[in-house]
Formats: sequence, C-alpha cells, structure tokens
Amino acid sequence: MAISIRQRTRMGAYLARQRLAKRERFPLIVELEPLFQCNLACAGCGKIQHPDHVLRRRMPVAQAVEAIEESGAPMVSIAGGEPLIHPEIHLIVEELVKRKRFVYLCTNALLLEKKLSNFKPSPYFSWAVHMDGLKERHDASVEREGVFEKAVSAIRTAKAAGFKVTTNTTFFTQDSPKTIREVLDFLNDDLEVDEMMISPAYAYEKAPDQEHFLGVRQTRELFSEAFSEGRRKKWRLNHSPLFLDFLEGKAEFDCTAWGIPSYSLFGWQRPCYLMSDGYAKTYKELLETTDWSSYGRGKDPRCENCMAHCGYEPTAVLQTTKSIKQSLRAMVS
Repeated sequence: MAISIRQRTRMGAYLARQRLAKRERFPLIVELEPLFQCNLACAGCGKIQHPDHVLRRRMPVAQAVEAIEESGAPMVSIAGGEPLIHPEIHLIVEELVKRKRFVYLCTNALLLEKKLSNFKPSPYFSWAVHMDGLKERHDASVEREGVFEKAVSAIRTAKAAGFKVTTNTTFFTQDSPKTIREVLDFLNDDLEVDEMMISPAYAYEKAPDQEHFLGVRQTRELFSEAFSEGRRKKWRLNHSPLFLDFLEGKAEFDCTAWGIPSYSLFGWQRPCYLMSDGYAKTYKELLETTDWSSYGRGKDPRCENCMAHCGYEPTAVLQTTKSIKQSLRAMVS
C-alpha cells in the first residue's frame, strides 16, 4: 500500500465533506510554484524560459500559505523551478505541515543533501524526487551527466534520516515498456522509495523539445504493455487504480483541471499548469470565471494528446468515490 492510512483517511473525510456540502468543484491538491528558477535546463520543461527578472522572484511565505488556505486543498505539491533554491522553502513547508497539509516537495535533488538539515521528518511531508529513468536515460533527460547518481545518493540519505521519499517519473517517446519496468523496479526494490508517481510526457508549449511528447494512442500502448501480466500491482504507485486504468486505455474520462490547480508568482493559472490562458487572483475567481466546459479532448486542440495527471487523476478519484466496488479496490491496491 503506497498511500498511508493517515492520508487515505484524511482524503476520504475531505471528499465526504465536499459531497455533503454539495460542492461541484474543489481542489484535491494544489501545484504551488514559489519560483521559476532552476539549476537544470531539462528539454521537456519550459519554466526557465521566463525573463531574468521573473526568474529572480521568490514567493513570500505568507503569500504561499494564504493561497493554500484560501483554496482549502488538503495536499500541496511544491514545484518550480527548483524549490530548494528558494531561501525560505523550508519555512513554507513548515507552515503548511503545521496546518496538517500533506506536502510533496518536488526536487531534482542536486541540493537535497545540502539543505536536508533545514527540514524535519513528518507524516505530512515527503520529498518528491525527479527520476526520469536509469542513469543514461535520466541524465539525458535533464541534459547533465551525474544527476542520476546525485539523486540516488540524496534519496538514500533522506531515507536514512527518516524522511518519506516519493519519486516522480515522466515518460517520453524514447521510453519503452522495458525501460519503464526497469526504472520502476529499481525505485521500488533497490531504492525502496515510499511511493512512485508516473506520467506520460505532456505537451508543455514552452518546452525546448517538442518532438518527444506522447500521443494518446502511444501512451495507452506503452503503459498497457508495461503493466501487462499484473506487474503494476508490485509497484508502490501513488495513483488511484482508475487513473492507471486510464493510462492503459481501460477507462475514458473527461478532464477535471480544477481538481489540481496551479498557483504561481502570477496567480492561479487558467486552466492548468500546462496552458496559460490568463491568471486569477483567488481560487474562487479561478473557479467562477473559467469556462471549464471549453477544455479537454474534442473541445480544445491543445488538449488532444493530453493524459496528464493534473487533469485526469482528479476525475479518477471522484469516480472512485462514487462506486463501492472501486472504493474497495482503491483501499486494497
């Protein structure tokens, strides 16, 4: 079981409250970006394409906390950029943990060992280390040699210090069912990370490399074969079973972008962190002024090849809560 009993219980209670309140839209997790600057220039990411004056900006602690509290989200994924460059990132984490938010700090791990002493282990906190494959594949993805070994060392150090460690792996057209199995086996069995998150590469419009994003058919074929023979049950994947079914092509969902909204230095990004159709000052404004019906496959051409977790994991979670069978399946997966 990848997700802790504490987190499952809290999320179940949160979802029940939303249903009782008859809320149509609410966040499951907020993607918080307190800066855009990074110490890598990955081909599949376009965050560092911002001008220098934007890259130098840092979100104040109070602003970050206020945004999360206003949204009411029970979980926060802190990304960027590289969050560990932010001089007060540990204070942002500390304040969110105090409020019993489940916090995932996404990092390429280059600074993790250096900054580790600024953080404290907590059942509400997890490192989320970027791992896009084994040594050769990962270093090629981030366009720098030695990053894989640095990340592996950081994961071992964090685990030894009592921290929970999650990994986040994105797969591109260069990947195969074999390479997917190899990296997940390594993370699961050799590094023994607590949870693993996976995603097909999504067409981020500012990314330097626009040639290796997966299409819907490619994604389904890739994951269907990688997960064949019951392999996915052995990995500690931090996803709902229905979302994994979706990746395999066994289920079809509409996008629920409001379930994992993105808040950055510019505000609440419309409609998700992969597209930039303007920003709202508050989550309430984002919900009320965005035409959600205009996004998704068959509605917006930019969405045609997207199977990203930010849009479809929330749908899978909500579908799970509507079915006793799927709820039981999620509990034992």
